Amino acid sequence: MKKYQKLTVFLLCAVMIFVLALPISADMGPKPSVRVNFENLGDELCYGTLLSQKESTGPQSVWDGNEEHIYNYDLDIEIWRKFVEYKDSDGYHFLQIGWKVSDTKQLAWTYYPPYSFKILLYFPESDTFAVSGICERYAFDTYYTVDMDGFKIGSVELDKEQSTDERIDAYRSYQWQGEILSLIARILITIAIEMIVAILFGFRGKKQLVTLILTNSVTQIVLNLLLNVINYNSGQYAFTFWYVVFELTVFAIEAAIYCLLLKKYSEKPKKNSFYCAYAFIANAVSFAAGLWLAHVIPGIF
Repeated sequence: MKKYQKLTVFLLCAVMIFVLALPISADMGPKPSVRVNFENLGDELCYGTLLSQKESTGPQSVWDGNEEHIYNYDLDIEIWRKFVEYKDSDGYHFLQIGWKVSDTKQLAWTYYPPYSFKILLYFPESDTFAVSGICERYAFDTYYTVDMDGFKIGSVELDKEQSTDERIDAYRSYQWQGEILSLIARILITIAIEMIVAILFGFRGKKQLVTLILTNSVTQIVLNLLLNVINYNSGQYAFTFWYVVFELTVFAIEAAIYCLLLKKYSEKPKKNSFYCAYAFIANAVSFAAGLWLAHVIPGIF
C-alpha cells in the first residue's frame, strides 16, 4: 500500500511542478470579451466595430487628431477614417479598432472591450452605416447576435444629424450549450481522476466504489455549478480564487464522509488519517490537473 501512496504523491508533485512551470506574466490570464455574430449577413463588403461610451478602454482610445497617433489595428486607413468621421447621436466613440465582418460573420473584441457600447457596421461599396441601440457586457464572456434578415443597405447614411432610431437589433445569445458540455466534461474528468487515485489507495470494494462515485458526483456537480456562476459573472480570476476555497471545502466534506463510510465498508478499517489522506491527495491531484487542463483546453476548463 505504501508504494501506491508514494506513487500518488509523486504524480501529484509532478503535476504541480508542471503547472507552476507554466510561463506567467503581469498581464497573464483571460480578459473579458464581447463577441457579436451576424446572421443572414450578405456578401457585400462590410466592416464592424463597437462604439464605446467611454473614450478609452485598455490600449484602445479615441483618436486625438494627431496623424502620428493613428492606431488603425490593421483596418484599411480609408475605412478607419470613415469610422472616425461617424458622429453618433448618443456620443459613443470609435476607439480605432474594427474588423472585416463580411468574411467571418463575426466581431470579436477579446481584449478589454467597452462595457457600454453600440454595434456599428460600415458598407464601403454603398458608403452606408448601420448602428444598433445601446448594449452592455452582461457576462465575463458576452455574446450578442444580430439578425440582418430584411436589412436594406442604404437605409442609413453618414450624416451630422444621426437618427436616434435603432437600425439593427442585437440580442443576447450566451453560449449555454457549450457551457453545459464543458460542465459535464469537467465533472467526468474530475471523477475519473479521483477514482484512479482511489484504486491506487486500495479502494476496490463495491460499496466503497459506489460511495466514492456518489460522493464525488454530488460534490463535483455542486462545485462546478457554483464555479460556472462565478465565471459567468466575474471571470477567470474570481473563478480561480473560489476554486481554491471550494476545493478546500469539498476536501473537508469528503474527508468526513470517507472516515465514516469507507471505514465502515472496509474489511480491515484503517485510522481516520488514512481516509483523510486519500481525500486530500485525490482532491489535490484533480485540482492540479484542472489548472493544467485549463491551459491546455481553455474552452472546457
